[in-house]
Amino acid sequence: MYSQHTPSATTKSRKLPPIAAAILALCLCACDASRVYERYCAIPAQGWHKDSCAVFDVSISDTATLNSLYVDLRHTSSYPFCNIYLFIKATAPSGLFTRDTVEYMLANPYGQWYGKGFSRVIDNRLAFRKFVRFPRSGVYRFEVCQGMRMNVLPHVINVGLRIEKQEDTGATNQL
Repeated sequence: MYSQHTPSATTKSRKLPPIAAAILALCLCACDASRVYERYCAIPAQGWHKDSCAVFDVSISDTATLNSLYVDLRHTSSYPFCNIYLFIKATAPSGLFTRDTVEYMLANPYGQWYGKGFSRVIDNRLAFRKFVRFPRSGVYRFEVCQGMRMNVLPHVINVGLRIEKQEDTGATNQL
């Protein structure tokens, strides 16, 4: 049985120690100022079918800032390959599109995963394009499909897209 304690008028209020207050303030104030967009699509437990694409519709209003685009991939430690091929289609508001085939290495030759892991889940942030300037504002569509030689790719949990602001270094690409 738990009893409730009702503070009396003579009870002093407790203050957080300075270090705890600083940590709490950092946690509350911490934000990812460089993030423009970040979303994940869940992959069904039975696996990622070759005909099923993760689709991300991104509203872009800033056409002056440079950006970097990343594919975020989350898989289990039972993923059967050291790499993954992805087909990525990017469609601009005008309807023009680009289609890329990219290969990402997920493990070294000794089988150690490159991504960050917690328990059996491995997170990878894979650079897709850097120093991108979106030519016009509007909704851009990104479609990410697996390009492995399997109809259903097992042990992939999520695929995501992240767009973040990039410092201007003079290098630029257009989507």
